[in-house]
Parts: sequence; structure tokens; C-alpha cells
Amino acid sequence: MSSRSSACGIAPRFAVGVLGMLWLAVTTLPFIFVVMTSLKSPEETFSSPVWALPQHLDVSSYVEVLQGAFGTYLKNSVIVVVVSIGLILMISSMAAYVLARIQFRLSKPLFGLIVSAMIVPLHITLIPIYLMTTKMGIYDTQFALIGPYVATSLPVSIFILTEFMRQIPRELGEAALLDGCGPFEIFWKVFLPLSGPGLSTVAIYNGISLWNEFIIAYVLTSTPQHRTLPLAVWDFQGQYASNIPAMLAAVTLTSLPLIVAYAFGQERIVKGMMAGALKA
Repeated sequence: MSSRSSACGIAPRFAVGVLGMLWLAVTTLPFIFVVMTSLKSPEETFSSPVWALPQHLDVSSYVEVLQGAFGTYLKNSVIVVVVSIGLILMISSMAAYVLARIQFRLSKPLFGLIVSAMIVPLHITLIPIYLMTTKMGIYDTQFALIGPYVATSLPVSIFILTEFMRQIPRELGEAALLDGCGPFEIFWKVFLPLSGPGLSTVAIYNGISLWNEFIIAYVLTSTPQHRTLPLAVWDFQGQYASNIPAMLAAVTLTSLPLIVAYAFGQERIVKGMMAGALKA
């Protein structure tokens, strides 16, 4: 009986292991292909099989990318993402505190409306955003990207932080109120510090998403001086030919910060999203 139960316990673990290895292959093979191809010369890219190893490690594509406008793209991405994340954390934490701890008649309908905004497709907002940006006179600037980035990231950020703040014991807020703290002081001194894991989750989740964002940056910028890293590949695409190794070198350099950030922050992301799912 015990041998049968142990065999039944091994089978699910084996199946999970096999599925895990398959998923690992699905997620890592594309990146391996990108790095491997970026180390080939343009001539070898077209003359050798797709999955063939480079005959000689050619780093000229990386040199070409780094000597171009890659530094400008990197600076723009850092500025836009850092400012956007700061605004997202500030606005979403305040909104989450109100929705989680302050009782008023429209709190639940308002929270439902915010959550429902998560299902709105981004592409149907591009034309209104473009028209608004041009009328405001900020088209093809870094400010043109910050507003849409913050607006599109707020629903999921408020959702995550609201669930975090609902888990904080209400007695802590009541004790601070008895000590003479007002609503803002309770938020700033009690709820905001205790929501650190949620804030980290929101920062990492949105940072990865905005760092890799393409379509809004493509629509709202037109010159290399204001483009972000996902648009760097366009520098190596011509009308009749493309420098594929250089394009993939740009993709590799753009992906490295994401890989490092996710490697260190994946546990916080999973915990934050699971907390929101369990409380919803």
C-alpha cells in the first residue's frame, strides 16, 4: 500500500518536472537564438543555417550599436520609466488607501470601475492619446510618454495595492488616530511603510512592462532624440535590407536590464499578484 502511494506521489512530481523543463526550453531558446545570431557577421547570418553556432564570435554588431544612438535611447528609457514609476506609486498608493480604508458610498463601484479598466485594449486608445498629445504641444517629447504610461498602469497598480492595504490590521490605523494623526499622517506613517512589498511589486511589474513598451513610444515619438530603447532596432532596418545581427544585438542589450530585474524581483511579483487574486 505504501509503495503504491509513493508511486502515485512520484508521478505528479515527474509530470510537473517535465512540464517545467519544456517551459524552460520555450522561454530560454528564443533568447539563446537572439544572442547567438547577434554574434554572427551579417554575411554569416544569411549563409549559415538558422540554428548554427557562430563560426567566429563577431562583436562588431555590439560595437556598432553602442557607438550609435543607443546611449540616447537608454537615457530616454531611464528617465521616462523612473518618472512614470514614481508617479504610479504615488497616485496608486493614495487611491488604494482611500479605497481600502475609507468607507464611502461609491467605494465599491469606483473600485470595480478601476478594475474593469484593466480589460480595455491599449490599441483603441492610441488615436485619442495621439490627438491629445499633439493638441497639448508635447508630441515627440519624453512628456508625451509619461502621461499614457502612468494612465495605463494605474488600474492594475491600484488593484494590487488595495488588496495589500486591506490586509493591514485596522487597529493600527485606529491607534494612530487616537494618537492625534490625521488621515494623511495615518497613510504616510502607517499604511505606506507597511505596504512596502506591494510597492515593490508594483514598481517591478510596471518597470518591466514600461521598459519594454513599443507601440505608444512608436506612435508618440518620431525622432531618435526622444525614442526609447524598444525603438533602437529601427536604426538597423533599411528599405531593402536589414542588419539582423545589429538588430538582435540591440535587442540583447535592451533585454539585459529586464532579465536582471526579473531575476531579483520575480518572487515579489508572484506574491503580489497572488495576494490580489486571493483577496479579490
